[in-house]
Amino acid sequence: MQSLIKDINLAAEGRKKIDWVSNFMPTLNTLGDRFEAEQTFKGQTIVVSVHLEAKTAYLATVLKRGGADVIVTGSNPLSTQDDVAAGLVDMGLTVYAWYDCTEEEYFNFLNKALDHKPHIIIDDGGDLVNLLHTTRQDAKERLLGGSEETTTGVHRLYALENAKQLTFPMIAVNDSYCKYLFDNRYGTGQSVWDGIMRTTNLTVTGKNVVVAGYGWCGKGVAMRAKGLGAHVYVTEVDPIKAIEAVFDGFKVLPMIEAAKVGDIFCTVTGCKDVIVKEHYEVMKDKAILCNAGHFDCEVNVADLTELAVSHERVRQNIEGYTMADGRKLYVLAEGRLVNLAAGDGHPAEIMDLSFAMQALAAEHILHNGKDMEPKVYVLPHELDAEIAKLKLNSMGYDLDSLTQDQIDYLTKVN
Repeated sequence: MQSLIKDINLAAEGRKKIDWVSNFMPTLNTLGDRFEAEQTFKGQTIVVSVHLEAKTAYLATVLKRGGADVIVTGSNPLSTQDDVAAGLVDMGLTVYAWYDCTEEEYFNFLNKALDHKPHIIIDDGGDLVNLLHTTRQDAKERLLGGSEETTTGVHRLYALENAKQLTFPMIAVNDSYCKYLFDNRYGTGQSVWDGIMRTTNLTVTGKNVVVAGYGWCGKGVAMRAKGLGAHVYVTEVDPIKAIEAVFDGFKVLPMIEAAKVGDIFCTVTGCKDVIVKEHYEVMKDKAILCNAGHFDCEVNVADLTELAVSHERVRQNIEGYTMADGRKLYVLAEGRLVNLAAGDGHPAEIMDLSFAMQALAAEHILHNGKDMEPKVYVLPHELDAEIAKLKLNSMGYDLDSLTQDQIDYLTKVN
């Protein structure tokens, strides 16, 4: 089937981006060498629906080296990079995606990918899984299972499992140590501020930053904001996470109070309606709002549009809303993931860990999927440890090892 992309003439620039990140993903390189030698995925069709930028593209090429027929589509209308999509097509992969697609086009791309009847899926946010349980059950005829990249998608998987509606095994890669401890904390922490700063060209230091949600992503966003010199406020619904934020040195407030002091707001909750009408009504002039959760429902843009007397695009990826009293509020990237819709996403060295886990998850499903119950799984700890050790070795670090006496001491029955 023919790819659907914006412009194949962008391929040269896209390949340069893919080549660049490949230099900084040694763990994935090591797995790619093994997959190629063993032809691990020969005869398998793998559909990848992850934010389509250079690191995702490189993961797809690693799977292709292992013999797979790899079909790639995006997982968000604003995160696809057209040159990277073209670069993948130029490298022999099938791609259905382009930047700023409509909702209709977005789901058409997902359906085109599922037309290939995959053996394995790699999902980000749960839209592929949702289609396979609703309108595209026909595409499951060869499906062994798959994996999920992000917190929101994992929540959707557990909802299916709890309702006893999940029909194939899925690995929650997001819940593996080498994913959430590094990707969610250090990756999101850096890439969110990269997206905000390159989009606004404003300082962070001295500003009041409000971070909604203190999960692993929220911790990363707050930590990096503090490092950039901001005064950081956290909003939470979980008392344990809230006290952790306090002990980490941050001020915890309800959003209605934080809304009065914030200069920059970033939602990282995975929930909806985190910032709504009552908050807009008390915000300072020129407050900036953005979201780093998977779906564009955390910052309620509809409420803001209803309140505003006018709005306009004031700069690429910035919409300005003028209130009746003359205040202006700014929304970045239409409330979609600011780090991907207005940036390049997580650093390559971070995604090296996450996508190595995805590659191992695909291999695990290949070898075990037929015998796995339709449940949500986490990869065995041994695979986490293997990835961490490969990464350490690539960075020039080594570890101690336990002596037999130490092993006996730790394992003996007292």
